[in-house]
Amino acid sequence: MRIAVGLGKKDAEQRLDSAGVSRRDFMKFCTAVAVTMGMGPAFAPQVAAALTGKRPSVVYLHFAECTGCSEALLRTYKPFLDSLILDTISLDYHETIMAAAGEAAEDALNKAVEGPDGFICIVEGAVPTADMGKFGYVAGHTMYDIGKRILPKAKAVITMGTCAAYGGIQAAAPNPTQAKGINDCYADLGIKAINIPGCPPNPLNLVGAIVAFLQGKEIELDDKGRPTMFFGQSVHDQCERLPHFEAGEFAPSFNSEEARKGWCLYELGCKGPSTFNNCPKALFNDTNWPVRAGHPCIGCSEPNFWDELTPFYQN
Repeated sequence: MRIAVGLGKKDAEQRLDSAGVSRRDFMKFCTAVAVTMGMGPAFAPQVAAALTGKRPSVVYLHFAECTGCSEALLRTYKPFLDSLILDTISLDYHETIMAAAGEAAEDALNKAVEGPDGFICIVEGAVPTADMGKFGYVAGHTMYDIGKRILPKAKAVITMGTCAAYGGIQAAAPNPTQAKGINDCYADLGIKAINIPGCPPNPLNLVGAIVAFLQGKEIELDDKGRPTMFFGQSVHDQCERLPHFEAGEFAPSFNSEEARKGWCLYELGCKGPSTFNNCPKALFNDTNWPVRAGHPCIGCSEPNFWDELTPFYQN
């Protein structure tokens, strides 16, 4: 899936146009990314410049996961992922969507890793470490060994989803495979990945992190390795149901009239006050997010949320 890099801005715009992406749709997407980054709509041209410059090589690794993060990314639309993301980055390795298989896939991975311009590595999934990593293999290599070989060579490492960031459900008790997140697993190698947690995360947060890196911006991280531009506020503080919380108006059940009126879901198990993410502001596909849809926040962008925040429907 490797496509030549180094084309200019005009070439990039022509590629997008030929793929059916209008300049209006492209700038709308760039505006959404800019707003997600906390820069405001006026920052959209800089986002566009970052996405239409020389396309960076991206290696996307899959470890122990359900592929839900890739599914969220693949369902990006307005414009669709294939006509935008794949025309603004050179996605050289992604096991789920690449046409190559077997030795051809391994060759594509090796070429990307050894390319003269370097690469960005995105990781989805936790790393099994028990029994010398033998609970997870790809192409005859343990996931642990793949990460150990590839991650130190990357210009930047970005985790996509809570499993890669903190271990996720794979690391939930009793964690028989001793699954770990990337930073925990490879701390001895000095790996300091940018964490984009969520189950799944919003693709806008991933794109925003890539844009910030391409622009050479200093990405401020919180104590959990998350960019504060996306994870700097609690879900609770940004929630449209916050006025009902402050008024003491809590829905007694999911099928109640109060719930339909938008009353607070805290007493039904919402973990918004202890969860940091931009879900209320960066809607999935510019459409919705769980609490607006009537479901409480389950805290999926927090470490150990499967153990510490369950049962999801009780406080």
